[in-house]
Amino acid sequence: MTLLPRRALRALERFHAARPWDHNAHFHRWILRQLPGRVGSALDVGCGSGDLARRLAGRAQRVHGIDSDPQITARARELTPVSAAVTYTETDALTGLGDRSYDVITCVAVLHHLPFTEALEAFRDHLAPGGTLVIVGLAREHTPVDHLLGIASIPLNILMALLKHRGRPVPRPVSMTAPTRPADLTFSEIARAARAVLPGVRLRRRLFWRYTLVWRRL
Repeated sequence: MTLLPRRALRALERFHAARPWDHNAHFHRWILRQLPGRVGSALDVGCGSGDLARRLAGRAQRVHGIDSDPQITARARELTPVSAAVTYTETDALTGLGDRSYDVITCVAVLHHLPFTEALEAFRDHLAPGGTLVIVGLAREHTPVDHLLGIASIPLNILMALLKHRGRPVPRPVSMTAPTRPADLTFSEIARAARAVLPGVRLRRRLFWRYTLVWRRL
């Protein structure tokens, strides 16, 4: 999107401010497809309002969501049925992992806020043998392929907004309240660092300004 004129960018921002849709939630079904049928425990890092944590509860006996934002963590508790085996903790994504291990760890649009290598090492060390790590992240556009995927995402982004809201403006949902920042690592830098920490990791560039990472611990 950085290749667009500034006026076009402002117009797109106004359009999506009136018709927001959650790019991260778009990947939730894909995340679930990466997991075994049933697991014992799952950790969602940067859980926000708990949408993915509640989905994980359909596949895991226990789900724990962590987020550093007290307001959104409180909102996640409000939205989660008492009967669901889901708990939430307001804590830092790295220092708050504790000493438990998990069969599944997910992390969506959070990793670019953290020290990259340190975060991957922490996730690796808290993954149980045979466990699965699934990450949806953001990378800085750098190569022609990155820019082409970004450009291709623009009309699809508009189409998704129109389909989800049937063309009508709607209030913006509360999914997170913490400030966001752009990614500073390119996809190539991410892939190189990830392969050094997670042998056999699978990474892929995606539409909607995202990449995916899947790693299974032996």
